[in-house]
Amino acid sequence: MGIKMLWDTTAAPGLALPVARTVAAMVDMPVFVEENRLLLNGYDNDRKQYDARAILDRLFLQKRRLKTDDPLLLVVQHDLFDQGSDFVFGLARASAGTAVVSALRLDNRYYGRVESDPDLVERIAKESAHEIGHLEGLDHCADPECIMFPPRTLDELDRKRKVFCHPCRERLAGLRRRRIRAP
Repeated sequence: MGIKMLWDTTAAPGLALPVARTVAAMVDMPVFVEENRLLLNGYDNDRKQYDARAILDRLFLQKRRLKTDDPLLLVVQHDLFDQGSDFVFGLARASAGTAVVSALRLDNRYYGRVESDPDLVERIAKESAHEIGHLEGLDHCADPECIMFPPRTLDELDRKRKVFCHPCRERLAGLRRRRIRAP
């Protein structure tokens, strides 16, 4: 089993492979990258953002077309929102095995800061690993350095380490053992 990362053609060119390698090391599973121009649903003209849940619906249809049981993670350059929030860095739907991450607010340029590919790679990787953690069955964690901590700001995301805390790592190992034993 591995993660299929669909990299939208409008998202951070040239960073897909470094992000995939970083994510693979963080979640301890292979990540396979494909460039993909998925037609996105859910654009809200008033907000000038995409509804992340609508994108997950479209991604689930793509997953069925691909006839894969592997989790799908889509990286886009578009601004995302979820009900009750101004924006989200990403969102996962464990029941469908799909997740989406937006690179837009992870980029220094969005905040008027100096462009930095290493910062962007690390942030996309952290948010991707976080969403994959949800796909694997993990909930949010209160440890602000854990990958499963839900950051509300870029600074909170930057404070996170590129690892699961010990309790989350133990839960993840247990979930994976149960999945292997299941018929």
